[in-house]
Amino acid sequence: MRSHSSGVLVLEIGLLPLTPITGAEVEGVDLATDLSPSVVARLREALLRHKVLVFRNQPMNDAQQVALTNAFGGATAAHPIVNGLREDPAVLRTALSEERRALVEAEAGLSHPLKGSTPRRLRTEWHVDSTFVVNPNAITILRGIEIPPAGGDTLFANLEALYEGLSPSLRGFLDTLQAIHSRHAPSAAPRFDGKSAGPFAAVHPLVRVHPETGTRSLLVSAVFMQAIRGLNPRESTALLDFLLDELAGRDEIHARVRWERDTLVMWDNRAVAHAGPVDGLMFQEERIVHRTTVVGDLPCGPDGFVSRALMGGRFEALA
Repeated sequence: MRSHSSGVLVLEIGLLPLTPITGAEVEGVDLATDLSPSVVARLREALLRHKVLVFRNQPMNDAQQVALTNAFGGATAAHPIVNGLREDPAVLRTALSEERRALVEAEAGLSHPLKGSTPRRLRTEWHVDSTFVVNPNAITILRGIEIPPAGGDTLFANLEALYEGLSPSLRGFLDTLQAIHSRHAPSAAPRFDGKSAGPFAAVHPLVRVHPETGTRSLLVSAVFMQAIRGLNPRESTALLDFLLDELAGRDEIHARVRWERDTLVMWDNRAVAHAGPVDGLMFQEERIVHRTTVVGDLPCGPDGFVSRALMGGRFEALA
């Protein structure tokens, strides 16, 4: 909807919060056709405030999704390890039918028979995208292509609220720590752009300062985080277990997004973690989503520590 103000048409963007602190549904914008600087600026402001934006009824093609991604800072390749679409390497297609076997094995504890005890499922899926590279993407954009009648939901956790919910003494200690994140996919196909598909490893501050807002948040990712640097193994494991339990168990910092065809979700990968599809074994229908990501910067901690690559290079925007 548009209204007149001093003879100028002004786009009215409506925001309906999903929870008091995390997420909002956005109304009044067509992301396929209106990416003017003023609209992008207002949406960026909303993203920084709500951290997760949900747009319903946004039919678009892959090229339009990439254009949206570029408007927010520059689209990367689809993934540091996994190839995107050959006709559009910025777009990662994810089909649940191709992932269900891995989900079943993980649920049954079969994927790593020599690994020992399997972590509780409560916290195994929570992650921040691509923290195994030195500059994880800043923003993630996910679009529903084929969605089941029910199921396939995504959960989000507010990492700023997670940090603020800890005691001042513990926050002060965490402000001084760094964690090692890594990923190795030996079976990965060569990347279309000729760059290395890994292995990747990086050391990040455990608490990062948001480059746009200055707010502190925990940089925790159950999927990729391996150890806290400077602590002995038992101390590292105990602290990581505590933080991941807090991440997964504090319902008041979570928001749940139910998908529909042509729903598009944009989230600030610097301020939220996510898990999904959280109920992927509860239904048999297909679920296909297309993902693009905005290039990120180097996370910086409260003590001035800046993330460093241990293996692999930066995750850059496509030329």
